[in-house]
Amino acid sequence: MKHTRTLILLALLALVALIFYKYRQPRFVAGEKVPDFEVGLLTGERAKLSDLKGKYVLLQFWGSWCGPCRKENPELVALYQKYHDRGFGIFSVALEQNPRAWQNAIAQDGLIWKYHTMESAEFKGGRASQFNVKSIPATFLINREGVIMGVNLKPDYIDKMLGEKI
Repeated sequence: MKHTRTLILLALLALVALIFYKYRQPRFVAGEKVPDFEVGLLTGERAKLSDLKGKYVLLQFWGSWCGPCRKENPELVALYQKYHDRGFGIFSVALEQNPRAWQNAIAQDGLIWKYHTMESAEFKGGRASQFNVKSIPATFLINREGVIMGVNLKPDYIDKMLGEKI
């Protein structure tokens, strides 16, 4: 009887772990075509992700309130400066409640690229839901043809990949 309970408990733990693992996985994975979307930018313009087609693109989900995101931002700025002239762009989606904090973080962190948009920090609806983003920072590296090359890559690995491609 004790052995049966242990097996049932282990099976339940495995099931919970599997559900959690599946829940954390992005909706899109490497090798899949990225869906297009249109959003309003910080500048007031409208933009589509496909506006960057023909370039390597890092689709970044972040927030001004997210410590790991803010820590990663200087590395992304360095990547942008290193590869921008060779066909690399960044499209940032901020998950926010406070537009002023978002704008201040862009200025403070020196996020010099054009493509900045903001949506609710609740991870419900919008791009976060579309891409199954459950936590930030989250990134999708996209090639010139609009195919995802990698998901949630660290900046040093993105640098390595871009260095080999462009």
